[in-house]
Amino acid sequence: MRHGKKVNHLGRQTAHRKAMLANMACSLIQHKRINTTVAKAKALKQFVEPMITKSKEDTTHNRRLVFSKLRQKDAVTELFRDVAAKVGDRPGGYTRIIKLGNRLGDNADMAMIELVDYNEIYNAGKAEKKTTRRSRRGGKAKPAADTATKASNEEEE
Repeated sequence: MRHGKKVNHLGRQTAHRKAMLANMACSLIQHKRINTTVAKAKALKQFVEPMITKSKEDTTHNRRLVFSKLRQKDAVTELFRDVAAKVGDRPGGYTRIIKLGNRLGDNADMAMIELVDYNEIYNAGKAEKKTTRRSRRGGKAKPAADTATKASNEEEE
C-alpha cells in the first residue's frame, strides 16, 4: 500500500529525480517555457513554485535555500533579479501547464510548462482593464458635458 505517499517518482532514483528537476527548473527560469511530459511538468510545478515564492524576498538565506535546490548560479541570479520583479504582486500560480498532445515516438502525453507573466499572448487581452462605470441616471448629461468642454477648448485656441 502507498498511503500518504504523494511524490511522483517518475521512474527514477532519488538523486536522479532531484538532479533532473533541478536541471528542468533552471531551463524553465532561463528560457521561460519548456516542453516535457505532463507528469514531469506537474512534478516541476511543485518543485519550482516554492522557489519563486522565496525569490520575492531577496535575502541571503533565501538565495542559499534556492541555490541548494537549483545548483546553478546563473539561474539563481536570473530568478531573483528578473523573474521576482515580474511576479512581485502575484500571490501564487506562477506557472501554467498547457497540454500539447501525444509524442510521436512513444505516444507519451506532452505538455508545455511556462512562466505565466512572460506569455504576451495570454496577457495582451488582460492588460487593458476598463475603468468606466455606467449608471442608469444621467447617462445623457455626460456627453453634453464632453461637448461643452470641447467647445471651450476650441474657443481658447
